[in-house]
Amino acid sequence: MPKDDGERKDLMTQLARYSEIGFIIPAAVIVGYLFGLLLDHLLHTHWFYIAGLIFGAVVGFVQMIRTALRSMDE
Repeated sequence: MPKDDGERKDLMTQLARYSEIGFIIPAAVIVGYLFGLLLDHLLHTHWFYIAGLIFGAVVGFVQMIRTALRSMDE
């Protein structure tokens, strides 16, 4: 158990960063999918949702790597 407020704050900061990594990819994929569905509806196409899924996955992985590298530097 952390003894003082500084150690507790550091522990909570690390916990928040690591939990963020677990939510980045699913959130990016869902947002990309929904944006693709919106474009499909507006442009009367049937393939933008796939492009949105792929784009969301790529963006999610890039952001996850950036977050992991940032937490390793600190």
